[in-house]
Amino acid sequence: MVQDRNRLVLAALQGIPALLFFNVADQTGYRREQVADVFDTSLKTFQRYEREHRNLNPQDSEKVLKMQALFSRGAEVFGSSEAFRRWMDKPAFGLGNQVPFSLLRTSGGIDLIMDELVRIDFGDLA
Repeated sequence: MVQDRNRLVLAALQGIPALLFFNVADQTGYRREQVADVFDTSLKTFQRYEREHRNLNPQDSEKVLKMQALFSRGAEVFGSSEAFRRWMDKPAFGLGNQVPFSLLRTSGGIDLIMDELVRIDFGDLA
């Protein structure tokens, strides 16, 4: 897991191996097709990248790394990956009643979810 923003950005700029997409998709507990849809890319494209040992572009690399950190933090805050995933699938008051999973489409959306996790962790909102 990338711990700080500088390292995350530098890693994203270099591109991460496509294999990491599959590791993160599995970490989330969602179907791989659902996670690929968040990237507006087909699962077959990610599979081809993996076969060809290609790196993801910087934008997708950044999103994968942020999702990895998000789902790790979510499991910590909620006590399990399953509990976090249940929260991700329901409208969240602190996110304007948006379903958190729907916000994964953008890097900024991932940041909003992470900010909400910090608030929940500190007891500001539940």
